[in-house]
Amino acid sequence: MTDAPAIDAETLPLRIAADTTPTSLWNDSADLQQLARSIEFGAVGATCNPVIALAAIKSDLATWGPRIARLAEEHPTAGESELGWMVVEELSVQAARLLEPEFRRSGGRNGRLSIQTDPRLHRDEAALVEQAVRFSGLAENIIVKIPATAVGIRAIEEATFRGVSINATVSFTVPQALAVAEAIERGLDRRTAAGFPEHEFGSVVTIMGGRLDDWLKAWVEKHRVLIEPGHLEWAGVAALKRAHALFVERGYRSRVLSAAFRNHMQWSELLGGDLVVSPPFEWQERINKNRIPVENRIDRPVDPHIIETLLTKVPEFRRAYEPDGMTVEEFGDFGATRRTLRQFLEADAALDALVRDILVPAP
Repeated sequence: MTDAPAIDAETLPLRIAADTTPTSLWNDSADLQQLARSIEFGAVGATCNPVIALAAIKSDLATWGPRIARLAEEHPTAGESELGWMVVEELSVQAARLLEPEFRRSGGRNGRLSIQTDPRLHRDEAALVEQAVRFSGLAENIIVKIPATAVGIRAIEEATFRGVSINATVSFTVPQALAVAEAIERGLDRRTAAGFPEHEFGSVVTIMGGRLDDWLKAWVEKHRVLIEPGHLEWAGVAALKRAHALFVERGYRSRVLSAAFRNHMQWSELLGGDLVVSPPFEWQERINKNRIPVENRIDRPVDPHIIETLLTKVPEFRRAYEPDGMTVEEFGDFGATRRTLRQFLEADAALDALVRDILVPAP
């Protein structure tokens, strides 16, 4: 057998899209090795969450295990959770350094590293704001994730006013994205009224398209609703396209961000838009390997038959797709919200357990 020919990185779809479209690629992990590779593909930012942070730490325990032990010696009264979050902060700061050149080049619009607020604070507005301010001070190019719940929306406005760059999380729907964008606008307007200097915040508003798909699939299964094959794979894409169009129409100073990938359309169908796509590194490799075409598709509407079918048969899609589908007070009870919050809380608990095993190993 002969070796496969080397692949010219400049011909890879992600690199082509990064060089020829206004759509920004971010890496959905703060894992340092993955992020460095993703930057070669054209990535200009990175996102993270408790599940991803836990995976990054577990994948390099040879580094982080001894570091946790040293942190425990340096902070003899710190508990498991406190030590775990120290590691998350260190991981995030190291990843942020890789993105500093792009941060400088773009004037702060890109080159951002997301760090997520502790999901255990999701009911406490003041605690979310205080942690967001603290995280924002870890590095100049840090962007802070706050959940798109009623409590989180209030925290997003206040954190923006206090100078924090925002990335919404636990966000799956058009009404959530619009509420977050409006909160950011209010925070920025308050800063102007208070005479604070203006600068590029680079704030983004995540829609976790794949997690919306997951929830709708679970809903139709529970309610025994039959949907034509493939229709539900378009739900998250449809929400992202609609949110992007509304952001452009209304002139928001934040961008939509596509996350939680389940299919390549959550990248390919958004190309051409001034927004961010943040695939996991594995999805980036798949997109490149399969040579997914780079075409301007952001303004191509989803098949009206698919939209009408979903609106008619799946009330949860209507809640997610229509701008007035939910009130802010209803965000916390949306199925995808509860499922995702639980997963993030479980990841926090798993990080605590990992630290515990290092500090108090089993006999």
